[in-house]
Formats: sequence, structure tokens, C-alpha cells
Amino acid sequence: MEKTISVIGGDQRIVSLVKLLAADDYMVFTYGLEKSDIKENEKIVKCKTLKETLEKSDKVIGPIPISIEKDIIKMPFCEEKITIEDLVNNLDNHTFIVGNVNESTRNVLTRKNADIIDILDIEKFTVLNIIPTVEGAIQVAMQETKRTLHGSNVLILGFGRIGKLLSKSLVGLGVNVSCEARKDTDLAWIEAYGYNPINLKELKPKIGKFDIIFNTIPTEILGKDLLSEVKEDAVIIELASKPGGINRKVAEKLKINVVEALALPGKVAPLTVAEYIRNTIYELI
Repeated sequence: MEKTISVIGGDQRIVSLVKLLAADDYMVFTYGLEKSDIKENEKIVKCKTLKETLEKSDKVIGPIPISIEKDIIKMPFCEEKITIEDLVNNLDNHTFIVGNVNESTRNVLTRKNADIIDILDIEKFTVLNIIPTVEGAIQVAMQETKRTLHGSNVLILGFGRIGKLLSKSLVGLGVNVSCEARKDTDLAWIEAYGYNPINLKELKPKIGKFDIIFNTIPTEILGKDLLSEVKEDAVIIELASKPGGINRKVAEKLKINVVEALALPGKVAPLTVAEYIRNTIYELI
């Protein structure tokens, strides 16, 4: 029996994924990737409509994340805009693999009897996806600062998955790493790993010494009170999803260099992430 799969929209990670699936002998039907470098062949078909694409297979891969604008499917390689509602109206008993599905969207999709799998809820994939995020963050830091990372004083706000791996990677480059956390257990682990722990409550008098600040917290942590203490030539790199943890208006007013570094895996290592996605999909289906 021929293996089929449909792909709707997505960025360069999904473009690479389509090629990998075709190489693995899947018949791949795509929509919303018209401007990508994908070439049609005996294993890849570019469909003319969303409905046609979904009719070709009961397994569907969507963008990661599903949307970057409210209710609009992420399709950077297509001029057409498709709403989540447009997609839902054409789903019927499909297995839909996508990323970052919010609760309201999940409820709508479930009403269509679609089996929704949010790949970002799968721990193995999420952990692997941090690797290119960290490599990309370090690349951004190298580009944005006028000093070497070696010997620099760096602060990481938040000690979650990204904070943990970023800290480890930076120490290997000779960076003086400090990590902010609120929980006593996190602060204890930071100290155990050999980094400098800083409680959020004690951050204000210390933040002025840092050359580079990475934020991994998706809610505002750097407001006027803390930003006013940041050194003039410091670089702040935003890694958290929107709305992020930095008050951008205040930062602009203070002329602080804030670099938004979102969706790094798709920018710095799309092929590697596509391999992660492919392997995860195979385990799922």
C-alpha cells in the first residue's frame, strides 16, 4: 500500500521535511509551499487547493507553530492567507500533526473529529529542539556584541530547558554565567552546576555588570525598574515567545540594544529540526 501524507504551510523546517518524507518513499501532497524550493516529482505533488490536499491523505502535517498571526495559518512560502477556520472546515477524521495549538483552536479542531497531535507537547522533540535554539542564541550573541564571549559576563533570565542548556554551552566557551531564578530549588541547582545564582528580588543592583542578557521568560521581567540599570553597551537577546519578557518601549527609550531572536531552530538548523520532526512523526504514526 502506498504511504501518503499531506503537508499544509510551514517554514523552511517543513520544506526540508517534505524532501525527507519523499526520500523515505512517502507520496507527499503539499499546499502553501508554492514559493519554496520544493520541486514536483514522482513523490511530491503541489496541490491547487486546500481541499484537494486534505483529500489525498488522512495524515496531515501543519506548521510549527500553527500560526504567528491571530487565526492565520503560518504559510511564509505562499501569498494566500488561510484562517484556522478554513482549515478546520476541510478536516474530517484526519490525524493532524502541528505545533503550538492553543486551547480554543484545539476545541474547534476536536469538533471535526480530527486527532490533534501538538508536537511541541512531546518531551523528546521539545528537548532536542532546544539544541538549535541554543546554538542560534550563541550565534546571535557573537554577531551583536563587540567583545568575545570568552570572559564576558552573561545573565540568563529563567532556568528552564533553554536556560539549562544555554548555561552549559556558554560555560564551555569561557563565559562568566549567572542565572536568575525565583524558586529556591532552581537557585540551588544553579549553584550546584557551578553558575552564579541570582534571585529575582536581588537582581536590580547586579544587572548593571552584565555584557549580554538572555531572556527565556515569556512574561515581562525587564521593565523600567531593571532596564534603567542595564549598562549602556549591553545586548539583550529575547528568546521567549511573544509577548516576551522585555518592555520594548522602555528599552527603545533608553536606547538599549534588544535583539528579538525567535523561532531560531527554523533559521539556523532547518534540516536537523526536520529530521527531529520526521523521527517524531514516525514514532507517532
